[in-house]
Amino acid sequence: MLTVLQKRTAQAIVNIFETGSVLGDYGNVTLIPGDTGHLTFGRSQTTLASGNLFKLLRMYCENAGARFAEKLNSYLERCEQGDLSLDHDLKLHNILRASADDPVMRDTQDHFFEQVYWQSAERSASRAGISTPLGVAVVYDSTIHGSWVMIRDRTVRQVGTLEKLGERPWVEAYVRTRRDWLAGNANPKLRPTVYRMDAFERLIEQGYWGLTLPLVVRGNEISTATLQGVPPGCYDGPQPGSRLVSVQSPLQRGLDVRLIQLGLSDRGMNVKADGIFGQTSAGLVKSFQKSEGMPATGVVDAALIAKLIA
Repeated sequence: MLTVLQKRTAQAIVNIFETGSVLGDYGNVTLIPGDTGHLTFGRSQTTLASGNLFKLLRMYCENAGARFAEKLNSYLERCEQGDLSLDHDLKLHNILRASADDPVMRDTQDHFFEQVYWQSAERSASRAGISTPLGVAVVYDSTIHGSWVMIRDRTVRQVGTLEKLGERPWVEAYVRTRRDWLAGNANPKLRPTVYRMDAFERLIEQGYWGLTLPLVVRGNEISTATLQGVPPGCYDGPQPGSRLVSVQSPLQRGLDVRLIQLGLSDRGMNVKADGIFGQTSAGLVKSFQKSEGMPATGVVDAALIAKLIA
C-alpha cells in the first residue's frame, strides 16, 4: 500500500500528463477533432462517448449541496444517451467550467476517479506484483490513458514475466514497450503522447521509485507546497456583488466574473466562462444592458450581477 503522500504524488504525475497541472484542471473542457471520446471534462478527462461523463454528472447532481445541479440535471438524459450534439453545446461547456468552482464538484471528481481509475489501477498493480510507488503510477497512467492489459501482455511476451525479471527491470521494460507502441500507433493523435513514457523513463533513470518529494515532472514541481491550495482555474471568491466588475489592468478574475459570464451564456450570448473579465465580456455586458434599457457601461454592480445570476 502506498502512503497518502505517495498516492497523491502518483496522481499528480498523471494530472500533469492529462491537464498540465499538479492538482489537475477540474474545469477542463476539451473537444479534440477525431477523438472517439468526444466531449471531455474534468481532472482526469471523463468522456461523453464512454458514458463516464454521464456517471460523473449524475453523481454530482445527486448531492444535495451541488450548486449547479439544477442546471446540469436538464442535460443528464442527453449525456446518458451519448448525444454527440453536446460536443458543440457551448452553454453546457460553460456550466461544466463553472461547476469546478464548487467544492462539491471537485470532491465528486476525486471520489469518481478514485473508484473508476485509482482503485482499478491498484488492483491491476497488485495482481501483476507491482508494489513500488513509481510502478503503481505507471499502471495508473495506463489505466487512464488505456491499454494496460495489452501492453502488459506484450511486455511479458518480449521480456518475460515480472517474477522472472524483478519488478524494476520489468516496469522499465513495460515503459519502453508502451513508448514504442505509442510512437508507432495507427492513431496519429496518440503518437505525441510518448511524452508520458519519456517522463517515466526520466524518473526511472533517476531512481525515484519511492516518489520521494520534491519532484519535477515536465517542468512542474510536485512538492508538499504545490499539492496544497485551490486548483488552478478554480475560484472560491470574490462573492457575487462584493465588488464592481469592469475591464481593469490587470484583468479581474474570480467566482463573481465566472457567474456573470455564465449568466450571459444562459441568455444565449457567445462567451467562454473562464472567470476572466476582458473586453469580450464587457462588450456582452453592454449588449445585455442595452437590451434591458440600462446605460451601456460594461460595468457590473451588485444589482446587475443579481439580475444576471438569478
